[in-house]
Amino acid sequence: MCELYKLGGIRSVEIGSVMVGTYRPDGSLQPSAMELVRLAIPRRVYTQSHMEYVAVTFGEVMRIRDRVRGMRIVKEPRFLRHFTAHFEPV
Repeated sequence: MCELYKLGGIRSVEIGSVMVGTYRPDGSLQPSAMELVRLAIPRRVYTQSHMEYVAVTFGEVMRIRDRVRGMRIVKEPRFLRHFTAHFEPV
């Protein structure tokens, strides 16, 4: 998701372990059953050319995926953490 924004300015929302994941009693993360991404594309630019731009940007992210590092949560609220959590590169 971060790479989509960095490379193409494409906003997206994580719908997975950050949004609905829970913690086990030992403190480790119980991941979500699914890891999804919602694209946040404004209606006014929902054109064929914009969708093609999004597809090309996804292709670029896939091309460099071996060099892309993950993120980890360093600060999170008790509820609705996906809105205000703080992350840092792994």
